[in-house]
Amino acid sequence: MRKEGQNSLYTVVSDYIPKGVISNKNRVKSWVYGYNEQYNVVIISKTGQIGDVINISGVYIAIPPTPDKCLQRSSSKVEQYWERQPIPKSLERIQSIFQWNEMPAEFKNRWVDYIEQEFDFREQGTWFMNNGVKTYITGSHYMYLQWSSIDVGYPDFREANRIYWLFWEACKADERCFGMIYLKIRRSGFSFMSSSEAVNIGTLAKDARVGILSKTGADAKKMFTDKVVPINSRLPFFFKPIMDGMDKPKTELAFRVPASKITKKNMYDSEAERIEGLDTSIDWKNTEDNSYDGEKLLFLAHDESGKWTKPNNIKENWRVTKTCLRLGSKIIGKCMMGSTSNALSKGGQNYKDMYEDSNVLVRNANGQTKSGLYSLFIPMEWNMEGFINRYGMPVFYKPKEPIMGVDNSWIKNGAIDYWEAEVDSLKNDADALNEFYRQFPRTESHAFRDESKQSLFNLTKIYQQIDYNDSLIKEHYITRGSFHWLDGLKDTKVIFSPDSRGRFLVSWTPARHLQNNVHIRNGVKYPGNDHIGSFGCDPYDISAVVGGRGSNGSLHGLTKFNMDEAPSNEFFLEYIARPQTAEIFFEDVLMACVFYGMPVLIENNKPRLLYHFKNRGYRGFSLNRPDKQYNKLSKTERELGGIPNSSEDVKQSHASAIESYIEKYIGFDMGGVYRDSDEIGNMPFIRTLEDWAKFDINDRTKFDASISSGLAIMANQKHLYLPEKKDSKIILNFARYSNDGTNSQLIR
Repeated sequence: MRKEGQNSLYTVVSDYIPKGVISNKNRVKSWVYGYNEQYNVVIISKTGQIGDVINISGVYIAIPPTPDKCLQRSSSKVEQYWERQPIPKSLERIQSIFQWNEMPAEFKNRWVDYIEQEFDFREQGTWFMNNGVKTYITGSHYMYLQWSSIDVGYPDFREANRIYWLFWEACKADERCFGMIYLKIRRSGFSFMSSSEAVNIGTLAKDARVGILSKTGADAKKMFTDKVVPINSRLPFFFKPIMDGMDKPKTELAFRVPASKITKKNMYDSEAERIEGLDTSIDWKNTEDNSYDGEKLLFLAHDESGKWTKPNNIKENWRVTKTCLRLGSKIIGKCMMGSTSNALSKGGQNYKDMYEDSNVLVRNANGQTKSGLYSLFIPMEWNMEGFINRYGMPVFYKPKEPIMGVDNSWIKNGAIDYWEAEVDSLKNDADALNEFYRQFPRTESHAFRDESKQSLFNLTKIYQQIDYNDSLIKEHYITRGSFHWLDGLKDTKVIFSPDSRGRFLVSWTPARHLQNNVHIRNGVKYPGNDHIGSFGCDPYDISAVVGGRGSNGSLHGLTKFNMDEAPSNEFFLEYIARPQTAEIFFEDVLMACVFYGMPVLIENNKPRLLYHFKNRGYRGFSLNRPDKQYNKLSKTERELGGIPNSSEDVKQSHASAIESYIEKYIGFDMGGVYRDSDEIGNMPFIRTLEDWAKFDINDRTKFDASISSGLAIMANQKHLYLPEKKDSKIILNFARYSNDGTNSQLIR
């Protein structure tokens, strides 16, 4: 079932693993912590038993089974919520394992069960009653809530953070994963959570190293001195190793003696029998692309990763630090990376690329994402200061009656209501609005907003459209699929088939009688639906390039105003891909044109696609450049069609075409010139919208989607680009004669 609430963070997946399988393996406690390939689930239970399977950001996670009894501060449901239990006064006075060893046996007998239980909670996590609901938190989350002192005392319990820690535990358990990349809101507590985990891991491991990076070396140092060191120094004695050096170091925490688990069996051991070096350290590095190069890390806290600015590059740094977390193919360490994002031009683009490369639904043959990390996004309304009730749950909308908050203050408004009011007040200041979106995003698109002054086009309208698209269920209005020839016979009929691996995204397909509408004249095939719409295409010629990179081939379909069974002035197809060979791309473009029966305007600086059309008999589908009369075209242009990208006039016309289309058909028309002011535009392809937002007319090579979509607009408006016929400046006056009579007479 789906968890209730706006932008639900996770799903409880019923019957993901057969109940009989769970029951049988639970009985013999044979579930193993880690990734279970048979059921494609990450098991974070360490007891050999599992309960619910939940899905967080595409990762299926099996948590421990729900116990019959759990921690409970009250029998009254309304009084059941997380409450930190301070260390007993008798133990608070003990500062080290040496003092414990000196205590009498009676004292040790009284407290050893408490200490053992704390170690169990640290290792396995625990359950507590929360507003009548049995709620599980991981061991790392327990250490954060119970033993990590932060700037305001000790942390509050928040449901958003519970999901965060469950996801992190899955990243630790999954041997295919290098860690997580967390797209967050401002003041979400990430710096303290990652500092807590640095201390938690560093005080348990032997012969290991824990590292810290941030957007600058000064920030990394501040995180170390202001967060990591205080958390470590305030741990209870039974968790705290003996340090080598100062109590408040500036560069490194070095542990000489391990925090050994105190049990009934060893509580009488003398220090001489048990002391051995831990040899683990926690330190920070300056912000450079090669930070920690050559080091071996058990854990890396990577703070403010979306704010690395030139000359530093988070992507280059990750390529280096990723090798610090592996030995050969074996992953030996994990990275906890998190940040809000800067504007794309100020480091945000690299972080966005990293985040998108961490999608768990896209894996290579080794089962890993492109980055090796797993991505997690938690929307603003789940974690906004001042809108979390005493049970750690968010208050989305203004309540009928005030609700007691986790900070013991009354909540009188809702997080979403507050957010929408802020957005409304900033709607006339595009840059301030985009900064607010980046700091408090409700969608991933919000988190990666760019500065409006960097955009050639109306960024406000583009983002209005992106916001609207984010509110829709993508699968309800876009279909991913592929085209193929009927029975595999080329130049017959083209069929469209939905395919989750397909390269085409389509929002409309023509009625059956309009499909494959092709006319043949003088042996040349022509489109029969050119009155309905056109395509624009930015091709590539070379199948492979050095390093496996290179621009994508791009194709866009756009309708005109028409009276047929088709939408008017709407993009209906997006193709942005680079198949293994250029020939596959050529055939993809040809099949799309044939299926829709529409012509295509192709950029002709890479002519192989144009030759493909001509040689197959489809020259009639390839439009001529619209800015010249036919008799002014070059021989090659008359032979193949297409339009150059080198002409300054074409560049300006192309950009103007996109600009005009955005003004008319994208976002809200506040002036009500082209449609009602409350009617949103219709452009379902977010990748193209984002490409428009970043488009640079002086460096067009990176913007494949903008090139092809602009050509589609130009193809539909080709009448606007035809040069005017100029009257001849040569005046010819022919003499005229009257032929009445026998002699012709000159008419004067």
